[in-house]
Amino acid sequence: MNQNNHDDFRIERDSLGKVKVPANALFGAQTQRAVENFAISGIRFPRIAVQVLGAIKRAAAEVNKELGTLDAECAKYISLASREIAEGQWYGEFPVDIYQTGSGTSLNMNANEVIANRAMQLADRANASLDIHPNDHVNMGQSSNDVIPTMLHAAAFVLVHERLLPALRSAGEALRQREEEFHGIVKNGRTHLMDAMPIFLSDEIGAWADRCEHAAETIEGRLPSLSALAIGGTAVGSGVNTHPEFGARVAEKLSQVSGKFFTNAKNHFAAQAFLSPAKELSGALNAFAADLTKIAEDLRWMNSGPNGGLGEITLPALQPGSSIMPGKVNPVLCESVIQVCAQVMANDLAVSIGSSRGNFQLNVMLPLIAHNLLQSIELLANVLERFTTTTLALFTLNEDNMKSNAERNPVLVTALAPEIGYERAAEIAKRAAREGRSILEVAMDETDIGEERLAELLNPANIAKGNR
Repeated sequence: MNQNNHDDFRIERDSLGKVKVPANALFGAQTQRAVENFAISGIRFPRIAVQVLGAIKRAAAEVNKELGTLDAECAKYISLASREIAEGQWYGEFPVDIYQTGSGTSLNMNANEVIANRAMQLADRANASLDIHPNDHVNMGQSSNDVIPTMLHAAAFVLVHERLLPALRSAGEALRQREEEFHGIVKNGRTHLMDAMPIFLSDEIGAWADRCEHAAETIEGRLPSLSALAIGGTAVGSGVNTHPEFGARVAEKLSQVSGKFFTNAKNHFAAQAFLSPAKELSGALNAFAADLTKIAEDLRWMNSGPNGGLGEITLPALQPGSSIMPGKVNPVLCESVIQVCAQVMANDLAVSIGSSRGNFQLNVMLPLIAHNLLQSIELLANVLERFTTTTLALFTLNEDNMKSNAERNPVLVTALAPEIGYERAAEIAKRAAREGRSILEVAMDETDIGEERLAELLNPANIAKGNR
């Protein structure tokens, strides 16, 4: 840090000249310029992005020391400062807006400056006077153009592995338990929101579980491409100004530190110009968001009423539903899920547009892609955890209502069509609806099929079995 201090700020210098920086800030001139230039949204990079950036800088310093390109004492204190950031300290020192330069250079320099200044503080406390430079030492062998794609991949990998996959598996397991619990219970099937052939509730819930399991499998299948890191390509993918072993060693070091398996990208030009792995993951998140929306909507409809709706299930009462209507309780978690899924779908569009902006040797919408992808993962993980524990695992059945609805369903007459033909079956359904009678009663009047046979044909449970 420059020591030209005033009460509230100090004077820092970079290649463009002097800059006023908050007196106690660990960041420096380039970060302050970014704060002033990009006062756009007030949205910062998420904590996981900053922590992973700290881990990358730590690995880079240690590898540079091992390769003999960075002084051991300098590397020691850079590593210590970087480790603090990787462990979650100093997040407040990363104020740069996500809508910044498309390479994420402002974020990278924010990290370089904070680490350099913090490293010098640590060295000073140990009576080791060092001059640690953000570019020359902390950023040695690196460029924003390979560091930020590396951060994006590694942060997404960690979030998926540690948060989203466990949430998906828990949801799938909870639904499989409900599937078993509700085995044999019959309800109306519905198509076009209208009564259709009876089904087993367990079949409906089993379909929900299948989608959670499929999403977990699909999303996990995206991890190998995310684990290939761009680090080592530096400015344009050629690895200029870095040791030829640097990238592979940093990936190995990150694997050791994180307990996750990372590799070095086979083609650095592709890793920096194309964001295909991020787009593929975002697409998988989008697909699951569509499925999860359907599950939440189904539950909301099944819970509707309690007197004027379907009323087949009761969702847990989590909070009062209205500021004006006493006693009203709404399906709030379902609505939260639906909103999250809408945001994830919108984020995927932003990621798609961003990933198409790989002009020549560099994608120039990296911050946008990072923000939207990481937000989607966190939103889905957070809401799915809550949805599973408060709703999927706890909703109860209004079994009598479900049973009576199935028994009064005029579409039961479909089971008679093979016996008496479509037209006669339709007439029975119309008469039953017109007279408010059951299909069984009208069929006994209109056909010569015996009562026992009719009861067997029109039994909702038998119909729900289908051809099984």
